[in-house]
Amino acid sequence: MEYADVVVIGGGQSGLAAAGTLRRHGIEPVILEASARPAGSWPRYYDSLTLFSPARFSALPNAPFDGRGDRYPSRDDVVDYLTGHAVRLGVEIRTGTRVEAVERDGAAFTVRTADGRSIAASGVVAATGAFGNPVRPVLPGQERFTGELLHVADYRSPKNYAGKRVVVVGGGNSAVQVGYELAEVADVTLASRSAIRFLRQVRDGKDIHHWLTGTGFDHLPPEWLVHFVGGTLVLDAGRYQDALASGTLERRPMFTALDGDAVVWADGTREPVDAVLLATGYRPDLGYLRGLGALGPDGSPLHSGGISTTHPGLVYLGLEFQRSFASNTLRGVAADADHVIPPLAAHVRKAPAAVGL
Repeated sequence: MEYADVVVIGGGQSGLAAAGTLRRHGIEPVILEASARPAGSWPRYYDSLTLFSPARFSALPNAPFDGRGDRYPSRDDVVDYLTGHAVRLGVEIRTGTRVEAVERDGAAFTVRTADGRSIAASGVVAATGAFGNPVRPVLPGQERFTGELLHVADYRSPKNYAGKRVVVVGGGNSAVQVGYELAEVADVTLASRSAIRFLRQVRDGKDIHHWLTGTGFDHLPPEWLVHFVGGTLVLDAGRYQDALASGTLERRPMFTALDGDAVVWADGTREPVDAVLLATGYRPDLGYLRGLGALGPDGSPLHSGGISTTHPGLVYLGLEFQRSFASNTLRGVAADADHVIPPLAAHVRKAPAAVGL
């Protein structure tokens, strides 16, 4: 068995932020990344995805995006950015290495990988995000639905939907962005349980993120968000609202069931559709911690601000609303790393010498 002070599980933005902060605390981590390159889930997002925040507000500390700061980086821009950052960081990153389980072994952890290897470590950073665990609600009648039913995690581009009737389930940013691009080639309806609420992207000539970061809103505790926001908001420079107003993109209350080749709308109308696309979000992808006893019954991590409440030496990064509105974003994850890494580093320095050999 080999040894590492800290194993970081996940080589995307959260794992890289963790690794950089660990090095500043004098600890050399080992990053284990399941995919072929250190870019996390970004290479698997849909082709047209762009960040909802400009480049100047979307980077890790001391690692700005190349090019204009007011542009909105694409999926591929982010992949290139993270891959280049990983090279500059100079930490050990093992790609193509999927973690199957984390176990407790006395005072240390044992991290077991899909290729049969084991690594003992004093500390573990769970930084695998949520893309690998999409929420797929069970819809009434879906077992008899003859159309295509997929999650946005499996969607790449509108090219296969030209001329088709498509229903996108959801009312968040991804639902609206994907629905809007599909509407250029298909007949599209957004189905959501409540009306879509928009937040104006540009105010007084500046992107909303200028105000979010300048006012400190990005770092408000999650409980404050309920008071200020009250629900999901979709960032929009105007085109999405215009599409809804013009009828190019339609929104209807959530349908009640699927029935053969059709959806059944709330008013009882039965309408044939070719595809139903679920933009219904994600949950933390932490199945490798289940046997450790670090998760609740619903698979959610038991933590306080990203620090495990069940296992000293285990911390999390990249959880939605982990500590703030921006916790699972490029611009926000480093602040959370600054919160969880110091106590982890202190734990590692006090750990039994046998683990560090």
